[in-house]
Amino acid sequence: MHQQSLVESFNAAIEGFVYVFKSQRNMRLHFLMGLFAVLLGILLNFTHIEIIALCLTIAFVLFAEMFNTAIEYTVDLVSQEYHPLARIVKDICAGAVLLSAMIAIVVGYILFVSRAGIRIEDNIIKIRESSWHITFIILILILVIVVLSKLFLNKGTPFRGGMPSGHSAVAFSIGTVISLLYPNSLVIFLVFILAFLVARSRVSSQIHSLMEVFMGAMVGILTTVFIFQLLRR
Repeated sequence: MHQQSLVESFNAAIEGFVYVFKSQRNMRLHFLMGLFAVLLGILLNFTHIEIIALCLTIAFVLFAEMFNTAIEYTVDLVSQEYHPLARIVKDICAGAVLLSAMIAIVVGYILFVSRAGIRIEDNIIKIRESSWHITFIILILILVIVVLSKLFLNKGTPFRGGMPSGHSAVAFSIGTVISLLYPNSLVIFLVFILAFLVARSRVSSQIHSLMEVFMGAMVGILTTVFIFQLLRR
C-alpha cells in the first residue's frame, strides 16, 4: 500500500471534511451554529478557558457527525441489503450525535447565561412561577419516561407501540395540566373527553393494548401532578 506523504494526508483530511460538509445537512447546521457561538463568545469577552471549552464542545459535535457519516457509508458498503444489525449500528451512531448535541446545548447554556450575568438560581425561580415552563418540563419528562420504559421493556419503538402508550400519556398529561390551571368543571370534562378519544384511537388502531393505554394515562396524570406539586410548593 502506498504510504501517503504529509501533504497528501492533510489533503485527504480536508477533502473528507469538505465532503461531509457538502453532503450532510446536519453537518452544515452544526458547523454554522458552532461558528456563530464562537464569534458570539468572542464578542462577549469569554475568557480563554471558556473559549477552549466552547471550541472543544463544538469539535465534539462535529466529530460525532463525521463519525456517524463514516459508519453509515461503511455499513452500506458492507451490506447492500437490509439487515437488522445494520440498522442498529446506524441508530447507535445517530444516538451518539444526538447525545453530543444535547451536551453542547447544556455547555453553551451555562457559558452564555453566566456571561450575561444571569444566575441559574434566578432562572429556576422564574421556571417555578411560569406555567408555560412547567408544562414544557412535564411533557419532556413524560417523553423520556415513555421512551425509557419501552427500551427497558423491549416492546415497540420509542414513538410507536409498546408499553406505555406515549400518545395517551401526553394526552392525559395535557388534560391534567389544564385541569390544574383552570379548575372549571366543564373545561376539565371536555379535555379529558379529548384525552379519552386519543387513547381509544390507539386501541382501535391496534397500535396499543388496553393495558398499555391505561398505563400511559397513569404516567401522564401522575407525572403531571407530581411535578406541579414539586415546583409549585
